[in-house]
Amino acid sequence: MRRASIKDIARLANVSHSTVSRALRGSSLISPQTITRIRQIAAESGYRPSAAARSLVTSRTATIGVVVTSIADPFAAEVVLGIEDAADQRDYSVILANSNAQPEREMRVVRAFEERRVDGIIVTSSRVGAVYAELLSQTRVPIVLLNNQHPSEFMHSVMIENVAASRQATQHLIDLGHQRIAYIGDRFGCQSDTERFSGYQSALEAANLPIQTEYVGYGNGTSEGGDSAMAELLALPQPPTAVFCYNDMTAFGAIRATAACGVRIPSDLSIVGFDDLFFAQFAAPPLTTVRQPMRDMGRLAVESLLHLLAGTPTEANLKMPGELIVRQSTAAPQEIA
Repeated sequence: MRRASIKDIARLANVSHSTVSRALRGSSLISPQTITRIRQIAAESGYRPSAAARSLVTSRTATIGVVVTSIADPFAAEVVLGIEDAADQRDYSVILANSNAQPEREMRVVRAFEERRVDGIIVTSSRVGAVYAELLSQTRVPIVLLNNQHPSEFMHSVMIENVAASRQATQHLIDLGHQRIAYIGDRFGCQSDTERFSGYQSALEAANLPIQTEYVGYGNGTSEGGDSAMAELLALPQPPTAVFCYNDMTAFGAIRATAACGVRIPSDLSIVGFDDLFFAQFAAPPLTTVRQPMRDMGRLAVESLLHLLAGTPTEANLKMPGELIVRQSTAAPQEIA
């Protein structure tokens, strides 16, 4: 069946098109009685406003484009839930696209969103952050980077306090009595990896513990990468008694590697992750990790974007604190237990 239009409502109500349009908007130029009558006719006729027509009048589409590395990434999934929640509360729709962590594809997706006339764009884990300064000079579409992975300054971004959170995680291991503490990072040189290593390094220096290069390994942010990096650490003549991992996926791989070598957690080795993904609590043993407020970060990115759309002041670089969640994957080393 054909969808009812404003013309149909005007004919049934015996009024002009402009009167129907004003009544549906609740204009003060139309009497309350007329507004009620026209809205009732519209409801009975199954009328639905056209988003396309409304965007022509307002120059807004009420849509936000969101670029994620992959919808299979548990971190991205949690962030998107926060974005959708905040967007829905403000009557915005979300269009989602994958970049697959490829800089060229990320830029293609952003430009495609711009061509689709989205009102704003949120890019998670951007690999090309520095490029957006030039892009913003060419377009009026506001862009907010969430968990920017390119070490550069950007006008508007949302991130966690990586350095402070990583320092706290490493200090937890030091407080337990560990001295041989390793770090498994991300070999791709992401900004978050640089900052988390800085926090790890800072905690060791404050405790007068040496930073041993053989205790610094690199994966690729996946469980497979954590598995191989952990295997190399366990093969050292004097392996570490504790490991701080770049993220939870790396930690899950490290746990798998220890099981293959007959190393027990936490009696032989303590492991700390970063993110607090939903299934971290169900690992064997449950994983001690730094909790990122992923959904809150998504909500904050939307709020920042809407401030930019409204032209109201907003802080350029928003940082949120992490929280150390202590579970059963960490304990004092055997020699002092």
